[in-house]
Amino acid sequence: MMRILASLLLVSGVAYAQQELPAKTIRICDDKGCSERPRDSASFNPAANVDPEEERRLAALSDIAKKDPRAAYDLGLRYFRGDGVRQDSYQALQWMRDAAERGILPAQLAVGRFYLMGLEEMGSDPAEAEKWLSMAASRGDKEAKKLLAEASAAKKNEATYRQWRERNRDHWYGYWRTGYPYYWYWRGGAWYYR
Repeated sequence: MMRILASLLLVSGVAYAQQELPAKTIRICDDKGCSERPRDSASFNPAANVDPEEERRLAALSDIAKKDPRAAYDLGLRYFRGDGVRQDSYQALQWMRDAAERGILPAQLAVGRFYLMGLEEMGSDPAEAEKWLSMAASRGDKEAKKLLAEASAAKKNEATYRQWRERNRDHWYGYWRTGYPYYWYWRGGAWYYR
């Protein structure tokens, strides 16, 4: 009897051991693709920290930006700086380029500089930078003329260009974060042009 009981315990133990344990990961798919994530991890929900007032301000400025390129410039600057919005270099470039295409001189300079220096995930594009800096320089922008000359000289040698870009990047990023003013300001529940 003991042998039968021991055999049953052994068989049930082996059967239990062969049962599949729950996976330690789970497959999660979102707008960025699919990946295996730990089952016990929490997902980041960006909507959980959204301030409805900030959303209303952003929507209002976006509506203005569709009509006024100066507001598009401001949105580009705000996205670049992360001022009142989540910092997003892609959105910064999109809005800044929209303003530049509609003739805003500081936006043309900004787009030229963005392409010259590259943004976080975007490498530099000297040819595109020259296009935008040339537009700004032809309208009399002294900074664009200086950047255009320096970039053209440095671009002749890739190693020199890379050193020049790295030497100036922090300075220029710092200046873009603080040195350029906005056209539009939020007061009393609405956006006003300065």
